[in-house]
Amino acid sequence: MAAKEFIVAIELGSSKITGIAGKKSMDGSIQVLAVVREDATSCIRKGVVYNIDKTSACLINIIKKLKTLLKSEISQVYVGVGGQSIRSVRNVIVKTLPDDTIISQDTINELMDNNRSMSYPDLEILDAATQEYKVGTQYQIDPVGIQSNKLEGNFLNILCRKSFYRNLNKCFENANIAIAEMYLSPIALAHSVLNEAEMRSGCMLVDLGADTTTVLVYYKNILRHLVVIPLGGNNITKDISSLQMEESEAEEMKLKYASAYTDNNDIEPGKTIPIDNERTVLMQDFVDIVEARVNEIVQNAWYQVPQEYNDKLLGGIILTGGGSNLNNIKKAFANETHIQKIRIAGTVVQNVTSTDKDINARNGMMNTALGLLAKGDINCAGQTINPNTDLFTQQPGSNTTGDLHSKPRPVSDIRPGTVMTEAEKKRMEEERQRKIEQTKRENEQLSSEETQTGKKKGSFFQRARKSFEEFGKKLISEESDEENR
Repeated sequence: MAAKEFIVAIELGSSKITGIAGKKSMDGSIQVLAVVREDATSCIRKGVVYNIDKTSACLINIIKKLKTLLKSEISQVYVGVGGQSIRSVRNVIVKTLPDDTIISQDTINELMDNNRSMSYPDLEILDAATQEYKVGTQYQIDPVGIQSNKLEGNFLNILCRKSFYRNLNKCFENANIAIAEMYLSPIALAHSVLNEAEMRSGCMLVDLGADTTTVLVYYKNILRHLVVIPLGGNNITKDISSLQMEESEAEEMKLKYASAYTDNNDIEPGKTIPIDNERTVLMQDFVDIVEARVNEIVQNAWYQVPQEYNDKLLGGIILTGGGSNLNNIKKAFANETHIQKIRIAGTVVQNVTSTDKDINARNGMMNTALGLLAKGDINCAGQTINPNTDLFTQQPGSNTTGDLHSKPRPVSDIRPGTVMTEAEKKRMEEERQRKIEQTKRENEQLSSEETQTGKKKGSFFQRARKSFEEFGKKLISEESDEENR
């Protein structure tokens, strides 16, 4: 029987695209209805689209597979945005106000608009996380209602390359798939694996992926830093393959023997590890190669934490992703960071029921997809598919709701972690330009009216002056006549 209500999310990972559909209950629990995957090694690198046509074809296949399992059309999907080049940059916007001004929500919105309008060469603002506002000498989370003559907004802008952003939008456009909402995958992940105490007291979330490592820092429930490092588990595999073996063999050895930390006392001199029935490799060589790359990843991740938060991570370090399954990975992080409070998030905080083996494995590899699914709140189900029709001749997204964001949304309505589509950004920029032109016309009209008023006043004073002059001349003339008499 076809499901009438469900949410669909699509995650573009380092080497594969995952489509997931499920239902959410009132208590936040998730029932996964379908999970499908497409190999994307030929079109996606480090989570970034580089071949638009092939990625579009993969997305079309994802939708077809989901339709088959759900026996329903799919009207729209949630999309995760992540991958290489994403990073955060701090920005400060200052607004001077008239004396005795009471700060309103409109003032806050204007500050947020000005921040979103910032221009970065070759970079696109995906999201803007408000840090705090400075009113006078005091920092406030919500300054509405406070009287001040100056307001300073501190923001964390999350950026990525414009070409990557455009390519992603183009893929869904070419595949004719309507986007319900785009989310930053790292933030969706954080909201699903971190608990409130960790985000409040300060924590570092590290998503150890195949080709990338994503680092997020939270403090007082606010995102303080986000960056994607182009290093991951596949780098370890490639290093192992330097011991004269195929990458497939190196991957098997990594899964079977690799450890992020090995005590020297545990390494027997001359001990070997089998590659296959005929070949072996020295254990010492294997350990050195694995630990060297793991240490590089750990050091780069820790280096990303802003210095002012190094001693504020009372919530500890949370590890997730496929790389978090590496033996002794917690020990490797503890040695580098000197933080002992480390946990591995094998699954999300929501209660999840599923028959999919990868989800039930609870190894952290499906956490981002589940996080995106948890973010969804719009029904993605379309019409029930007639079993007598050929499913694969129907166009993906043919039953879509059309342009879901037909009008530019106010910045205050954009939820944290939400990424505007390219079409929506274009409409917002057009709306901004329209307001600028309107303000310009109003100022020109006001200036013209003031000029006309000035001319009128000038004309009145000129006539009055002339009258006084003529009156004065007349008096002088009369006085002269009297004296002559």
